[in-house]
Amino acid sequence: MSLLERELLVVTGKGGVGKTTLATALGLLAADRGLRTIVVEMGEQARVPELFGLPAGEPGTETELAERLWSISIDPDRALLEWLQALGGRVSGRLLASSSTFQYFAAAAPGAKELVSMVKIWDLTQAKRRRGRSYDLVVLDAPATGHALGLLDSPRTFGAIARVGPIAGQADRLGKLLEDPTRSSYVAVAHPTEMAITETLELQQRLHDQLGRELDAVIVNGVLPQRFSGPELERLGPAPDGTANGAGGTRGAGGRGTSATAIRRSAVVAAHAVSDRARFQHNQLARLRRRKFDVISVPFQFAAKLDLAAIGSIAEHLRRKL
Repeated sequence: MSLLERELLVVTGKGGVGKTTLATALGLLAADRGLRTIVVEMGEQARVPELFGLPAGEPGTETELAERLWSISIDPDRALLEWLQALGGRVSGRLLASSSTFQYFAAAAPGAKELVSMVKIWDLTQAKRRRGRSYDLVVLDAPATGHALGLLDSPRTFGAIARVGPIAGQADRLGKLLEDPTRSSYVAVAHPTEMAITETLELQQRLHDQLGRELDAVIVNGVLPQRFSGPELERLGPAPDGTANGAGGTRGAGGRGTSATAIRRSAVVAAHAVSDRARFQHNQLARLRRRKFDVISVPFQFAAKLDLAAIGSIAEHLRRKL
């Protein structure tokens, strides 16, 4: 079964590895395959609409991005406030938010904000929603690893407190979604660095311990190509030692300009540096493959800022892998 053939696709990983970029690319790919897809951001983030040249909507508002593709931002504090306001009837949101009772409840009920947020996500997966459109796939751009695990563990955490009643029922339904490999899938995004790969291995273990689940795939973002073979590097010769004039540079006669020799030396230094870095990255990918992960590498994007065209290019690359 493909990653995209589920109700919920959770994308997480170490902060700064490109989770939002990959979640958006997966959303684009799913929509292109005919699936009505929504990308969910957490917290006060609303970066996905901006990639499509659209203003960020209010938290909780579903924004149409393209054909068969939407996005929404869920703020856990606001989600909890709305839930408590519904319980409180006519109590105004402003009054409730400023009350000591709300502050105490938010601090004292472990997993409450996370559970209410996940219930909103669960609702998006339902084929027949009481309000709003239905979706074939929900792509969750989850927080960084530690916070994401707390979010995913919220049904069990809060369910231990509320054993009966509607909250217990919601926690149970949500837990079944997260634990069922036919309904949900988990993807880790990582950079090809030692720290990011180690954190991915730890994520796998904690996901197994908490939910009895495994990572369905690891997407390694920003992988450099191996441009030179071993024999080609041998033909270039060893990397020259640097000098005070940069990468082995020397001045031409009279100190004017850089000589052809210096340019060649700089090119050799650059070739060896890029090759060494690419080899290190591919060794990190090998760590994952030795653990039998389904590893998908995404090439490094040589751009100052990733725009929609670059994300579309990543989606096209993923199309060949998924």
